[in-house]
Amino acid sequence: MSATTPETRERGFLDHVIYVLSENPITAIAFALFATIVLVAVFGPILAPYDPMESNAARALQPPSADHWFGTDNLGRDVFSRVLIATRLDLMISVAAVALSFVVGAAIGSAAGYWGGWIDAVTGRFVDTIMAFPLFVLAMGIVAAMGNTVENIIYATAIINLPFYARVARAEVRIRRNAGFAQAARLSGNTDIQVLAFHIFPNALPPMMVQISLNMGWAILNAAGLSFIGLGVRPPTAEWGIMVAEGANFVVSGEWWLAFFPGLALMTAVFAFNLLGDGLRDIFDPRQRT
Repeated sequence: MSATTPETRERGFLDHVIYVLSENPITAIAFALFATIVLVAVFGPILAPYDPMESNAARALQPPSADHWFGTDNLGRDVFSRVLIATRLDLMISVAAVALSFVVGAAIGSAAGYWGGWIDAVTGRFVDTIMAFPLFVLAMGIVAAMGNTVENIIYATAIINLPFYARVARAEVRIRRNAGFAQAARLSGNTDIQVLAFHIFPNALPPMMVQISLNMGWAILNAAGLSFIGLGVRPPTAEWGIMVAEGANFVVSGEWWLAFFPGLALMTAVFAFNLLGDGLRDIFDPRQRT
């Protein structure tokens, strides 16, 4: 019987990814949208046909046309260029906030689920305290107290998302901590940290992949919502929430494109992340592999 090599495992994983995408067209669409968002975030400054900060009163409030695909705003700035540039900032806020909340929340929840006792009690009360507040209101309070900078928006978004990972990690680790494979790992001489990190946590990861994807969309909505009410990124920075807020003032007078296109970009990103969760679960869940 031949040993499994790293190359064989990598090829098997790629085959599994291709199988998941081919069997579920919706997942393939979600991954395609996600890839498009990432490419726009990376190459947005190159793709933008105009300087997103350049104002020109002579072309203010022009409707969509061949020269300005998404029209221009009240200062004559190209809306299409600003939507492209805003993609990088919104995606960066989302990724940073979700990564921070995942690392901290998964660590707290895993420790609580594995050791229990006073660790479980303390972390449980901490998570319950966060969940006691309406999460968006809590984010508003954090940003208002610390200042509306990009860093503080990331911290606030990470804090309100932390309980989701802590609870999922605690439940999944608690189920598996006395499973046969965990007992075998202990008998093989592994420490508790090794058993938790290398044997239990990887098996608890698939359910959290869905949560990561959903929280990416929620993080973008949270950042846009804070900007919409004036507690997020400050103008004249190009950001979807700011653009929707500025465009809302002109909807009644007929300049619908100012709010429509940034809102469409925001909706597309959230839609992609919501669909991405099921695909990530199928890819990373060992039980789904053949």
